[in-house]
Amino acid sequence: MNSRIKVLMVDDEAQFRETTRKILERQGFETILAATGLEALEKLTLNPDVVVLDINMPGMDGHETLARIGEIQPDLPVIMLTGHGALPSARSALSQGAFDYLSKPCDVSLLAMKIRTAHRMRTKESPFRERSALEVMVPIEEYTVLNADRTVREAIAALKASFASKVATSRLMETGHRSILVLDGDQQLVGLLAIRDLLEALMPTYLSAPKPSTADSMQYSPMFWKGLFTDQVSQVGDKQIQTIMSPAPLAIDAKANLMEAAYTLLDYNVRRLAVFSERVLVGVIREQDLFFEMDRILEG
Repeated sequence: MNSRIKVLMVDDEAQFRETTRKILERQGFETILAATGLEALEKLTLNPDVVVLDINMPGMDGHETLARIGEIQPDLPVIMLTGHGALPSARSALSQGAFDYLSKPCDVSLLAMKIRTAHRMRTKESPFRERSALEVMVPIEEYTVLNADRTVREAIAALKASFASKVATSRLMETGHRSILVLDGDQQLVGLLAIRDLLEALMPTYLSAPKPSTADSMQYSPMFWKGLFTDQVSQVGDKQIQTIMSPAPLAIDAKANLMEAAYTLLDYNVRRLAVFSERVLVGVIREQDLFFEMDRILEG
């Protein structure tokens, strides 16, 4: 799991600051907010570990703020955020001493990885310490979970809500997890409902049934498909999710080595694994979690 790295987030938009605070705290960081470059300098007394700094701010802009931070705390890593049109400006910030820059919109997993890398380099933590499944997984509290007797309609609403809570702004994106863990009445993991399962549930049985070859041209005509999607969605809405879900994800221990997780994903051709600690479900480890860990190691 993430250590409580203290991040100073500097941006002049109030809504963005609050949204970013919630996103970063869900990622396990402690967040300090500042609305201006001057306020950011004042909040250096709170001893942040990493600064995330917007370049384009009124008054004292990101470049000037970066320079002042360098004078006060030269070892404090600063990650600059910028729009695509200001990439030359962001690159020039590297010569001023910025740790790195990210263009907007930026996926929150990438930002979190950059924050951890900056903190590790500042504290001289060994970049070669291999982390466990527990340390890179998505905690169960952040994953959508439903009981098996809930309906497809409810599942779609819950999955949509997971995307809605992953806020996208002009500077930051947090993507939904695209699947639901399904529990039985005893709260034991019994299945997984992914978007692909929802699409498969829409397929009428006659599409896969044997048919005369002469029917092919009719089946795939524009008239055949017209309205079929809407009709099928209406029909599956009240089905229980246990009737269309996939089997439960394969399990892996929270202390497992990441190579074991990678091998299991590849060997079974799956995209995610359920993580258990002493028989208790604690999270999910996905392909992309291992991808960002690969980048963390290479950058170290």
